[in-house]
Amino acid sequence: MLWNSLCLNRAGEQLTADGFPVTGDLLACLSPLQFDHINFLGHYVFFRPQEAGRRPLREPSTGEEDGGER
Repeated sequence: MLWNSLCLNRAGEQLTADGFPVTGDLLACLSPLQFDHINFLGHYVFFRPQEAGRRPLREPSTGEEDGGER
């Protein structure tokens, strides 16, 4: 959930930078729990990225996927 929260925050910052009016009401509707990969009953395996830093956000309009790389 933390990772999703960080990504949602970055997406909100990018929208604000692009001039989209990100309001408190809009942010109140977001939840990091809405993603299918959140599993409350299992365990998680995390892999360190091979390169330091953050990868760019995906463009939702392109359908670009990360190819399962982690």
